[in-house]
Amino acid sequence: MTLPLPRRPSEEFPTSNSKTNGLPRLSPSPSIIHKRSISNSATSIRRLEDRVAGLTLSKTRKCKSQYPRDSSERHVEYILVASFHIDRGPIMEHQYPAPISGDESMLAELMLPDQTHVRSQDWTIFFLHKDSSADQEDDDSVIGKKKKKKKLGGSHNGDDIDDSGEDLDESSKEESSDEEEGGEGPPLMYVLNLVNTKQDLTVKRGAVVKAMAICTRHSFLHIYKPLLLLALEDYFKNPYPETLASLYNAVNSMDLSLMPKLSLLERQILQASNCKDMFLEKFEQMIRQRMAEDGESYEVESPPSPKKTTSRHALPRDTHEFESKIVYNEIPIPVKVPTVIWPEVVGDFSLIKLIQTFSVHHNTSPQPFPIHPHLTTSGPYTHPIIILINAMLTQKRVVFLGHNRPSGEVAEAVLAACALASGGILRGFTRHAFPYTDLTKIDDLLKVPGFIAGVTNPTFANHPEWWDVLCDLPTGRMKISTHIEPAPITEGLLYFQQQAAMNHIHASNLNSDPTGDNLFMEDVQRSIANRYGENAIRAKWRSYILKFARVASVFEETVYGASNLYIIGPNEELSPESPSGVQADPLDPTTLRGHGYVWPDELAKQRELMASVSRIEGWRTTRSYYSFIQDIAGMYYPARPIVKPDLHHHHDRLRALKLSSADAGAIYVAFSHAIKDYAGICLLLTVTPENQAGLFYLSMGLFHPDLTVREATVDLLERISRHTAGQHFWNQLNRFSKLAFFRVKRGRDAQSPIAAGPEMSFSEPQSLVGVAMGDGLRSS
Repeated sequence: MTLPLPRRPSEEFPTSNSKTNGLPRLSPSPSIIHKRSISNSATSIRRLEDRVAGLTLSKTRKCKSQYPRDSSERHVEYILVASFHIDRGPIMEHQYPAPISGDESMLAELMLPDQTHVRSQDWTIFFLHKDSSADQEDDDSVIGKKKKKKKLGGSHNGDDIDDSGEDLDESSKEESSDEEEGGEGPPLMYVLNLVNTKQDLTVKRGAVVKAMAICTRHSFLHIYKPLLLLALEDYFKNPYPETLASLYNAVNSMDLSLMPKLSLLERQILQASNCKDMFLEKFEQMIRQRMAEDGESYEVESPPSPKKTTSRHALPRDTHEFESKIVYNEIPIPVKVPTVIWPEVVGDFSLIKLIQTFSVHHNTSPQPFPIHPHLTTSGPYTHPIIILINAMLTQKRVVFLGHNRPSGEVAEAVLAACALASGGILRGFTRHAFPYTDLTKIDDLLKVPGFIAGVTNPTFANHPEWWDVLCDLPTGRMKISTHIEPAPITEGLLYFQQQAAMNHIHASNLNSDPTGDNLFMEDVQRSIANRYGENAIRAKWRSYILKFARVASVFEETVYGASNLYIIGPNEELSPESPSGVQADPLDPTTLRGHGYVWPDELAKQRELMASVSRIEGWRTTRSYYSFIQDIAGMYYPARPIVKPDLHHHHDRLRALKLSSADAGAIYVAFSHAIKDYAGICLLLTVTPENQAGLFYLSMGLFHPDLTVREATVDLLERISRHTAGQHFWNQLNRFSKLAFFRVKRGRDAQSPIAAGPEMSFSEPQSLVGVAMGDGLRSS
């Protein structure tokens, strides 16, 4: 079954001034309607249209805040305090501002983990599925008020509606998708808990154990750690509700209203980039809007100068984080809130630490795993991290055991595993994760299919019937349970067995790493050894999960004839044998056929699909698979502003295949004609991340033997260089490509002086070497 193509707003309401993401939609290039001519009039018309497209890139619209200051939503909803009573055990002392629904004794037990008394301090995280009717009614009323405000605000100014109408639709789709979470229920409530043990000889057992927890809907709950340290210390001195009230008021007074709300594509670009001033213009625009609302003149420093008076608003040093502060008991505490939040990313954890924990012993003294088709995709010596990923993708029961380790360390491993398997793309892991649990809740735990749990009790290791994969943190080893269910025989498995028999492909003929997992893990470990940062490792895992989803889409098309994981664009055929690179309409270069993942040759494709068939079939029956289908359908328009051609597929062809000049030229021309506006360039930049050579493969079009292709590449790169984020990609392009760019551009402008208008011309003439040595394009 293939997903239906969602209708776009421009298709439902065709108007004369239709827009794409708030920007004017350009008419097709003359080369689409008529055969390309060498005459100056035709080329000048096309270049003037491209110049108009470039001007629209800089058109500014009102930037929205992720957390508006007039919002009634609270950063923190509850503050809990529990203590250990010598006779009654864990008890709940205070709940502020009101009692939280649920079992108080269960909450108290979660707040006071096992072996707490042997440590002076411990952190833990757990989730609550709080869905009381009262809170739902409050949320509905808040959403209703927001909609009324939008309607009232839009009725005052018609221009605002025209400029940001589609943004409202897009953001509302993203918000509804984030809040509903694919129909799985209300958003989780994340609980950050701190336990302190104070030695006191005047009480029984000689110590007082208390825990304080913050309950929030925000997944960046780690920013509250400094406040919990101060507040719990104050509570030991003043164990009264007033202490909780001061903390509650302090955290909810945190101002995040100057944090801009980025689109889906912008978030992907920012997360994949290490550039610290990416989308800095949006932060500046938020400050400008705020100061205009307050009637102040715009004057901001970046970074603030110590010699001048400090400005009330300062641009961030790193746009990946928004800097704010929380004033608690007259103490300003700085906090850094991540600008981009992905599904399944909760708290502060380290993928590098998780990978190193289970890689050291495997590299020095590897031990074979029992063969299971879903897990050991590279044989008995499959890397433990790949075992973990396969287990989570196929919805196995995973337990992280940390005997004699702090519960916070176990919780961080669980959260890191969820982010690892998600890659910021898949969902369905954290909702069924238990960062910390104990032996008393084993009956409830076993009722959850495919759970991910963190425990400290060694009893779990002696009960393999409770789990499918056990990750022992102290030893750095993984175990596959002897009670794990065998993989069923599926249609995909039978299909590839028949293909192997017909083509005489045997296991001995396959190379040692058909899936590429071993090579990938070597690259990840090499990056860690070379001190690559956490963001770089997360970007690699995002690419890995994205590749897995794309390979699964090709698998479904190969076996079942169609895929649920990809929406076929116009002029595209469902048959996997449809020729890629064929132009459906000879008059429209953008009708270039082809979609899906690209392999160097057909044999490599069959090898990888055959090696991945079991885990793909295992994934196709899981929560994350069906959630991914919902995300593809729900986020189709914001995620794919360009329906044709498939940018990812054809860029992969440039990267992985040895194309003829005609085939490569068709791709460059198609990209130049299709990518015109802001959203289209954003989509292209997500396909060409900086950690995968950036614009290098596109810049190769500057050396194409056909002048038409070279000029089309110049037009495309020129639009990218004027883009808010594209300018950073342009600056990282090598000087050799920049020399070629300016050589082609100057040659074209010399032949067509009409096309080079004064408003878009460069500053004073320079030599080609001087321009290439500069920081990038400089426009007047």
